[in-house]
Amino acid sequence: MSRLIQELMSPQLMFAMGLFIAFVIALYVLSIVYVIIDARRRGAQMWGLWGVIALIPFVGLIAYLVLRPNSYLADREEQELDMALRERELAQYGSCPSCGTAIEKDFVVCPVCNTQVRNVCPSCHKPLDAHWKVCPYCRTHIQ
Repeated sequence: MSRLIQELMSPQLMFAMGLFIAFVIALYVLSIVYVIIDARRRGAQMWGLWGVIALIPFVGLIAYLVLRPNSYLADREEQELDMALRERELAQYGSCPSCGTAIEKDFVVCPVCNTQVRNVCPSCHKPLDAHWKVCPYCRTHIQ
């Protein structure tokens, strides 16, 4: 039997087997590197632990792919900035100087404490900002 195996193991077959083994080892090392880089990019606090788990062949990579954070850290930061910007835009209308209640753009008085927060056009009765000299709705000059 050993003579049959020796006859089958030609130098070309040994070379092909060596290349295949090197390819599998390279894939294994690259999977570990991928897990570490991806875990850091996704903001996982224990990216080193994920690297250790990835040392378990194939099972570690599959476990990481199943349990990894669903979004990148940069994407989460961008979403948080977007939410802060939207909150700032919503708060742009202002607040009541007396009670601090949120005031919308077209409010003339605070709905909570009845404090006047904007002037009113004497002609069309639309709300006006304090620095306006002319009503933009009806062209009435404001004193």
